[in-house]
Amino acid sequence: MGRWMKPEVYPLVGAMAFVTSMCVFQLTRNVFLNPAVRINKSDRSKAVLENYEEGEKYAEHGLRRFLRTRPPEIMPAVNHFFSKHE
Repeated sequence: MGRWMKPEVYPLVGAMAFVTSMCVFQLTRNVFLNPAVRINKSDRSKAVLENYEEGEKYAEHGLRRFLRTRPPEIMPAVNHFFSKHE
């Protein structure tokens, strides 16, 4: 029996699995947590939902609050090294 997939393809399969899992995560998050997505019939019948608090809670999630306290640098040590080095 021969292999059905070559070993050279493993990194591509891993990358595609990662991207697919990120898409599934984002879609699931939007379906269950986004206040603009209306699943039940009573919410869909309303033209405008008055849910400002729920929208603020969705937009100001924990990761965004955490990142506001951090400096806007990806690698501070490398940035410091190249900006202070003469």
